[in-house]
Amino acid sequence: MMDIDLSGEAGPLVSRIASALGRRMASGALGAGERLPSVRRLAQRLSVSPFTVVAAYDRLVADGLVVARAKSGFFVAPRLQAAKPLSLDPLPNARMGVNPIWMMRRSLTLDPKQPKPGCGWLPIDWLPDAALRSALRALSRAPETGLIEYGVPLGFRPLRDLLARRLNEIEVPATPEGLLLMDGASQAIDLVCRYLIEPGDAVLVDDPGYFNFHAAVRAQRGKLLSVPMTPTGPDLAVMEALAAAHRPKLYLTNAGLQNPTGTRLALATAHRLLALAQRHDFRILEDDIFRDFEAQPSLRLGAFDGLQRVIHLGSFSKTLSAATRIGFLAAAPATIADLADLKLAMSFGNNELSAQLVHRLLSDGSYRKHVAGIRDRLARVRFQIARKLTSLGFVPWMGDGAESGEGMFLWLALPTGRGGKAPLATDFAVAAQDHGIVLAPGNVFSPSEAWPHHLRFNVAQSQDSRIFAFLKSALS
Repeated sequence: MMDIDLSGEAGPLVSRIASALGRRMASGALGAGERLPSVRRLAQRLSVSPFTVVAAYDRLVADGLVVARAKSGFFVAPRLQAAKPLSLDPLPNARMGVNPIWMMRRSLTLDPKQPKPGCGWLPIDWLPDAALRSALRALSRAPETGLIEYGVPLGFRPLRDLLARRLNEIEVPATPEGLLLMDGASQAIDLVCRYLIEPGDAVLVDDPGYFNFHAAVRAQRGKLLSVPMTPTGPDLAVMEALAAAHRPKLYLTNAGLQNPTGTRLALATAHRLLALAQRHDFRILEDDIFRDFEAQPSLRLGAFDGLQRVIHLGSFSKTLSAATRIGFLAAAPATIADLADLKLAMSFGNNELSAQLVHRLLSDGSYRKHVAGIRDRLARVRFQIARKLTSLGFVPWMGDGAESGEGMFLWLALPTGRGGKAPLATDFAVAAQDHGIVLAPGNVFSPSEAWPHHLRFNVAQSQDSRIFAFLKSALS
């Protein structure tokens, strides 16, 4: 019988047993293929419960150190050759093409300590980690928390009730029956595109605009129609001409703060846009994931339209947690019924636990205080970053008042060089990659590649001094 001494171990008993056995395997005292003591024998030897030994063995199985064989017992797993370290960037080098997928992969796989001014989310320490953990603990203890079942097709009703009230605060006439919970905004965009787009259908998108819109349309084999952005919204003269020529099915846009420019839709533009959509019979998906970055929410197309032609989208990934995948769609009841049926065909269930978690965080009153703090912090950082960038010669698209705006993003043109011409933003992104920095070049947001000299900066992710040291060196 092997000798296992737990006297020097610390921590829970299951962990101590698993660690002691793991060390014997690492030292070679237990060789590959060797059978471990039976559960009952080891339990007697250590004077512990058989359940404790089973839990320790199961932990070793999960770690790949032990294999379980039915009716035979537990055996030391064969030793595997050490895997080669994975590259932090599994995609081809940026010199083979800077595109949205390259940028997203870089942002998600780069060392968390490296600066990411081109990414689209807040730093981890800006988000309510402690509140999330506390809410999870409370949910796990509450007997009414649903941890087993799929949930109803539209999603967790208490959260839909709360979301309907939030939408009515900004005059979007949503009802709980007219809301469909989703596993984040990306799934919601994909669902709407599946619902409305057939191969070959034309879809209007802002240029520059959110690149996930482009990917969702291409996934359905739709045809992208670029509409130039202006400081007051899309260029409606161009949109009218495109709509007349191509009969689009859908227009994809951001509500409130547009990504990447940060512009807001003007009232006159909104009225004319809805009239244009009615005239040419296309739907509008209004992506409102940045709502809580505005101190006073600007106009929403869903409010003017009454959710007849507009489908309104929201999410909490930017303000609460990207790992807690909860988004929602608000639309006319008939549209929501169709979307719910399509969602059932795609995924059947709902992320019920995440919905209950978000509901708890929204309903206890702390969420409003949390997002107010984010807005205040963004305002301070935005002023500082805008001033630093303009001092290097970057030109804000929104003019001199860019630093006094709201939200995460600044959209700026690179300064012109000695020859009177600005460098290419993709060249900057490639050079930044070699310094472990992720930049977001303009053409990533442009199907027509009409913004080769612009960059999008996330002000919350742009406070690292290495970013400005690189920019200063690259521009000199």
